[in-house]
Amino acid sequence: MADSLTTAVAPEAAASGARPDRVTALLRAVLRYAGVVPFTAYVAAGLLAPMVAIAIYSFEPSRGGFVASKASAPTLSNLDTAVHGTYLTGLTNVLLLALVTAVAAGVFGFLIAYAIHTARRGIVLRRVVITAAGVFANFGGVPLAFLFIAALSTTGVVTGWITDVFNFNIWDHGFSLYKTYGVALVYMYFQIPLMALVILPALEGLRPAWREAAENLGAGSWRYWRHVGGPVLLPSFLGCLLLLFGGGLSAYATAEALTGGTIALTPIQIGSLLNGNVLAGQENLGYALGLILVVIIAIVMIGYTLLQRRAARWLR
Repeated sequence: MADSLTTAVAPEAAASGARPDRVTALLRAVLRYAGVVPFTAYVAAGLLAPMVAIAIYSFEPSRGGFVASKASAPTLSNLDTAVHGTYLTGLTNVLLLALVTAVAAGVFGFLIAYAIHTARRGIVLRRVVITAAGVFANFGGVPLAFLFIAALSTTGVVTGWITDVFNFNIWDHGFSLYKTYGVALVYMYFQIPLMALVILPALEGLRPAWREAAENLGAGSWRYWRHVGGPVLLPSFLGCLLLLFGGGLSAYATAEALTGGTIALTPIQIGSLLNGNVLAGQENLGYALGLILVVIIAIVMIGYTLLQRRAARWLR
């Protein structure tokens, strides 16, 4: 009799016990992903939605002025225009500008980071340099343009000092702050500190035991960096170069404030088209230029992610 009662009650008890377990598991799953929801909404609203809008508007026909066009079918005319003429020149200039500043800033930033990494005794100096690098890496736009205009323009302070001390006017010998190489010089101001900050964790990840093992086997400094340190740091270094390349490719405010839009750079051209400063009704051409930059940035970020994954194998 007791066995029959136990048999009859057991399924109900098991069922009643299973429901709290399912509710608990569901609550745990909800709580686990609850923190991701605000970030996902932020990314969707601030990144994905604008990218989708840019892609859609890039294939819509331009209005061609203040009179709306009757054509409504998707077209490739905007993308075709974006890779010809002055817009191709702007794209070429911005790619070269981003490449040159990324490589040059990468080399100098790596040397600064290595000096910070090896300066074990100068703790105060180390903290000061890292803090200053963090400030300089986020300094740009109109203030940075004004800083260089006040320092290196035709009547700048540094230009006057060079003229007074060396009797040599750099502007009379081909220098110009308002050309592409002048913009590259300004970009180096924040690209070099940024490189120092992003490569420093990779340098910190080099284990002293690797250096000691190499020295015990008779390897000097060159052979250590050639066979151990260099291969380990190479993925991180290349990833940092891609990060700098993406930053130089998408920078707008500094170049616009410095040159006033007088040089052909794709970000400046996009701003002019969207503001109607060049031709009214050509906003979709600006979206097409933006789509090209988005695709390039996406490729750069994919490469950066792959390199970081490879670097993480050794620097964990």
